Amino acid sequence: MKKLIVLRHAKAEHTPGVLDFDRVLTNRGERNSREAGELIARLTPDLIVASPSARTRLTAELLGLEGVPIEFERDVYEAYTDDLIEIVRRTDPEVDTLVLVGHNPSVHDLVVQLSGPQTETFKPGAFAVIELPGPWEELDPGTGTLVDGHQP
Repeated sequence: MKKLIVLRHAKAEHTPGVLDFDRVLTNRGERNSREAGELIARLTPDLIVASPSARTRLTAELLGLEGVPIEFERDVYEAYTDDLIEIVRRTDPEVDTLVLVGHNPSVHDLVVQLSGPQTETFKPGAFAVIELPGPWEELDPGTGTLVDGHQP
């Protein structure tokens, strides 16, 4: 069984004049990223796929998952939910547990599409753990089961 961990980037700063892509994490966002990493580490992820924006890059790196490769996928930034499904479908079959670090509203919508509307909010730094019955390439709406989650 495959496991998808969908993580919204942690709390980011809103600094006038800074492009959205370049926004960095607040101190709270950094703390929440480390906390999420401690919880996610127990799930033994094999790969992290993240948007290359500054806030998602920092969130992924601050998870502190030693030995887990991070791939920065440009298409995760400003992705629609269907785009995220396509990105997950392309995951190497050898990967059993994938962490996807992205942006709202698409990451929350992905959780809802895969496993139903059990999560009403998806705060910065929140994640959902979804079990999938088949290979990544067969990922479709309604095929997942929400088994765990975390709201900072």
